[in-house]
Amino acid sequence: MSEPRRPTASDGVVVVDKPAGWTSHDVVARMRRLAGTRRVGHAGTLDPMATGVLVVGIGRATRLLTYITGADKEYLATVRLGQSTTTDDAEGETLTRADASTVTGADISTAVAALTGDIMQVPSAVSAIKVDGVRSYARVRAGQDVDLPPRPVHVETFEVTDVGPPGLVLDVDIRVVCSAGTYIRALARDLGTALGVGGHLTMLRRTRVGSLTLTEARTLDTLTATDPETPISVTSPAAAAQAVMPTRPITDAEAQDLTFGRRISRHDEPDAHPVAAITDDGTLVAVLTPTGDHLRPLFVLTPS
Repeated sequence: MSEPRRPTASDGVVVVDKPAGWTSHDVVARMRRLAGTRRVGHAGTLDPMATGVLVVGIGRATRLLTYITGADKEYLATVRLGQSTTTDDAEGETLTRADASTVTGADISTAVAALTGDIMQVPSAVSAIKVDGVRSYARVRAGQDVDLPPRPVHVETFEVTDVGPPGLVLDVDIRVVCSAGTYIRALARDLGTALGVGGHLTMLRRTRVGSLTLTEARTLDTLTATDPETPISVTSPAAAAQAVMPTRPITDAEAQDLTFGRRISRHDEPDAHPVAAITDDGTLVAVLTPTGDHLRPLFVLTPS
């Protein structure tokens, strides 16, 4: 028996606690049914083995997803030293094995320090990065060799929270705060390489995107169990924008100008960030970018 169509949810975002084994696309497909609309997308792909914060946009709030994807992120993870894999995580085939029993805490601390701050990182070959229009993972699965160039990322925090008992393999629990575009699988790989024993990721849980955290996340089971005659609740576009970018309070006159695509005067907004234009009643009118002495709209959320 088919599931009854639910009422369409309001424009906004839902913070989903993604379960292991689901792709991000699987979550979007499920959320389309729960939200009663096909206008659903997600910010920041999580691998199937990963769990945690996946921000899903609904309706007009899908236009915010680009900016949510660009926010900093926090992860908890486990790195297994002593083995490298084809995918840099536990889902791949083992490439190398080495005895990790001689790796010390001091060795790990030194290697972690070198992978903290502004670094050049080679993304995992099994990633969604496009090479000549084709996803890197698709080329790898087709048997092609993929050589991705290094790119700059910022690792704000790379903290070792626990080290397992010594053995042929050594499990290291970490907490990472990093910029968008940082691959935690690649950090695991590079940590193992720096220590000379290889390494891969065995667990990954995203705990935060911007200031959207697991605290407000809901499981798909919880969302499915809601009253089918009641629209699922969402975080408003304004609250979602405030979680990932600076805010510019605007007057009614400025809101009208923005609605017609006009610029408004700039106050003390930062140069390098988009800015959320929000009215006194908490409505997100537009996302703005600084240009000289003004702020111009990148896009306007017209009334539904």
